[in-house]
Parts: sequence; C-alpha cells; structure tokens
Amino acid sequence: MNSPKISRLDRSMFDRKSVLITGGTGSFGKNFAQFLLNNFKLKKLTILSRDEFKQFRMAEEIKDPRLDFILGDVRDLPRIRRIFRDFDIVVHAAALKQIPILEHNPLEAIKTNIIGSQNVIEAAIDQGISKVLLISSDKAAEPINLYGATKLCAEKLFVTANTYAPSATRFSVVRYGNVIGSRGSIVETLLAGGKSIKSVRVTDPQMTRFWLSLDQSFELVLFALRNMEGGEIFIPRIPSMKLGDLFDAIVPEAKKEIIGLRPGEKTHEVLLTESESKNALLLGAYFVVLPEVVREKSYKKYFKVGKKLNKKFKYASDTNTAWLTMKNFADKIKARSR
Repeated sequence: MNSPKISRLDRSMFDRKSVLITGGTGSFGKNFAQFLLNNFKLKKLTILSRDEFKQFRMAEEIKDPRLDFILGDVRDLPRIRRIFRDFDIVVHAAALKQIPILEHNPLEAIKTNIIGSQNVIEAAIDQGISKVLLISSDKAAEPINLYGATKLCAEKLFVTANTYAPSATRFSVVRYGNVIGSRGSIVETLLAGGKSIKSVRVTDPQMTRFWLSLDQSFELVLFALRNMEGGEIFIPRIPSMKLGDLFDAIVPEAKKEIIGLRPGEKTHEVLLTESESKNALLLGAYFVVLPEVVREKSYKKYFKVGKKLNKKFKYASDTNTAWLTMKNFADKIKARSR
C-alpha cells in the first residue's frame, strides 16, 4: 500500500499542535488518528465521541500518551464549547450516516448532522480555533435522501461561517465518495463473510459509486488543511466502479439476487455538480469549489495554479473517465489487508 504523501508544510502545520477529531471513533476518525500519531509531532490528539465502549476499545488498540478521549455529543453546545478550549485544529467527522435508517428517523439526522455542525462552528469561533474542516460526502451533491440533505446543509453552514467568523478562524469542507473497507460498508460486510457467502442481494449491478482508499482520504484532508483560506470545498479525483463488478471481485462465486434500489438510494453519485463547476478549479488530483461570495484576495493562489472547468462540467460516477477494474479493486483489498 502506498503511504500518504507528507510535505514539510504538513509537518510544520501539525508540529506541537493540538488536534481534535469529532466522531473520532468512527472508521475515518480512528484511522486518521493513528495516521497523525504515526507521522507528526503533535502536542495532543483528542477524540470526541458519544460511545464510551468504542473509546475504550480504541484506547486499547492505540497506546500513545498524546492521545486522549472526551465523552460528548455535538448536539450539546455548552459541552462542545467547553471541550474546544486550547485546540488549534478541529476535524469534524461526527455524523449519522446510515441512509435507510435516517430516512425513517429524519429529526435525529437533523439534530446531529446540521445542528451539531452549527454547534461545532459556534464553539470553534468562541474558542478561537484556527482551522476547522468538515468531512462531507458525495451524497451532499444533488441530494435525494435525508442524509445527503443534512450534509449539504452542513456544507452550507461551514462555507457561510467564514463570512462572520473572525479572520483567525477558518472553515472549509472536504467531500468524497465511498472509502474501501470503512465500517458498515458493503466491502467490509462481504470481506467478513468471505467464502461462506453463497448468495448476495444486489440493488442494481449497473449502479456506480466513487471509491477511494483511507490513505487517499488522509491525503485529501492534509491538502485541505494545508491550503484552506476558508470557504472552499475540496474534492478528490477518484475512480468509479459498477456495483456488479464489486461483487464479482469480492464474492465471484456467490449467487446474486437483484432487489432494486432502497429508499434514498441513487443509481449514480455526483461529487461536483454542474452548478458548482462555474466556481470550481482543477488542481491536479483535486477540484476546489470556491464560495459564491469570495474574498478575492484570499483565493488568488488558486487562480494562479488552477485550471477553470467547462461551464457544463459535472463530475459523476457514471460519466467518470477513471474506472476501477475488478483486478484493480481486488488488488486494493489485498493491499489493505496486509
């Protein structure tokens, strides 16, 4: 597996800094915490989450004196405001994200994903946090389900927060697709079952999704934290794969039953919408979407190195120019398990 690229700027950005990850016992948070501890000279790294058992398990797995845990819920503003004292960087990964469940429990998603995100913003401003980064999802682009709608609202809150936050506090967003092997994902479920799985239920073999590795998600977060001026949405250029090919790569012998789309599911996903493309630039391996109301001086650096997109450009999983083959995907799974 290729290690994430780390620059001198990355090292100076984290050297002797205090970092907090909300939702830090989740798949991204837990792995990103280990990555930070392995590669940077942090002053401290704090995990904020609601589940004490997951914190206990994580503390057993990661033994590092710089790592500590705080129980709390992003829904609780007074608690978050108190916790956020003396941190330099906050990565906001806390969210409810199980789409079918949230379709039946919309208010719970609103409380955590929208109100919780606003609470993070308020606490960060009050405590003078330097950089605050939201972890978002491709479901936020042209959303059709409750989860996507709440993540879109969270993105809007983070982007707009820069218009009233002190200049010392900046808010930006990263938006990406499915992470290979994240907790609760179809990949993790299939790998856990292995050869014992004789039949699987497939919504639509032609369904396409964006895929990236955990290392790629770390690189995206580093890129965003290194470059953010406030208000940007950073999006990686990553490959797509058909759902049918994914099943064939992991459980080729299993019988497949086609069941159709579940509530809130799309056949194809979007990472960059056509309406966003007029404010977006291509920066090598990433897109950056600049806010409608820009502070021109802050974003000049992007126009110097970035490439403008066609007005009708749309970055969708079915029209993507980069695709994962079954062999590519199988290789990534093998690399992940090493």
